[in-house]
Amino acid sequence: MISIQQISKRFRLRGGKSWTKRTAPAHIQAVQAFSMEAPNGRITGLLGPNGAGKTTSLRMLGGLFPPDTGRIEVDGIEVAEQPRAALARMGILGDAHGLYPRLTARENIAYFARLQGMAPDAAQARIEALAELLDLRALLDRRSEGFSQGERMKTALARALVHDPANVVLDEPTNGLDVLATRALREVLRHLHSPAGGSKCIVFSSHIMQEVEQLCDHVIVMNHGRVVAEGSVPELLEQARATRFEDAFVRLAFHSEESHA
Repeated sequence: MISIQQISKRFRLRGGKSWTKRTAPAHIQAVQAFSMEAPNGRITGLLGPNGAGKTTSLRMLGGLFPPDTGRIEVDGIEVAEQPRAALARMGILGDAHGLYPRLTARENIAYFARLQGMAPDAAQARIEALAELLDLRALLDRRSEGFSQGERMKTALARALVHDPANVVLDEPTNGLDVLATRALREVLRHLHSPAGGSKCIVFSSHIMQEVEQLCDHVIVMNHGRVVAEGSVPELLEQARATRFEDAFVRLAFHSEESHA
């Protein structure tokens, strides 16, 4: 389970040559009092336009930098106080997959297994299981240099799952994927959050309506670093008085933008 309570983050900006002291903002408020509860056995979606604060929130969850205010817990472990213990409970797939190009898929996954403290035999057994789950068998002993976007995503997801974490965090994982790779990822995520797959807590960030509508049990709509609406897809449709999810998103997210302005 992931619990985020009232986190905020502000970044200091550096002025460019075209800015004047009068017009240049000193700071940007990336996240404002953001809260989220993501229980086990549920896919929780973060939906918002680019710049809404989704990635910043997930980077704070991953311990890359602390929030200015608020609290983040993973299975009861506070990230700020015990970052390594919290990270051991998560598998994180960011928007940049970051594979080592000279290593094979197997070597990339095994390296992260070692970082998680897994014994070599246990790591290899887990790699074989993930190869079956993710249809990676043909890729395992190929260098990752030259992989397609879908192949890179599968390998990076296997790397994130190698230690069998209870919580899986994905930041816009379908960017650049073709239809077949996107469908395959959906099926894997549905399996992981089911009882057969371990009833994992999955947090899924996206700005693609179709992905969120088809995958997520609970959706949090963000804009300007704040939560502007949340609920299941049917609940959000009802809140927005819309029949199409895209229309509901626009009304919920950008009505708040008008209010913010």
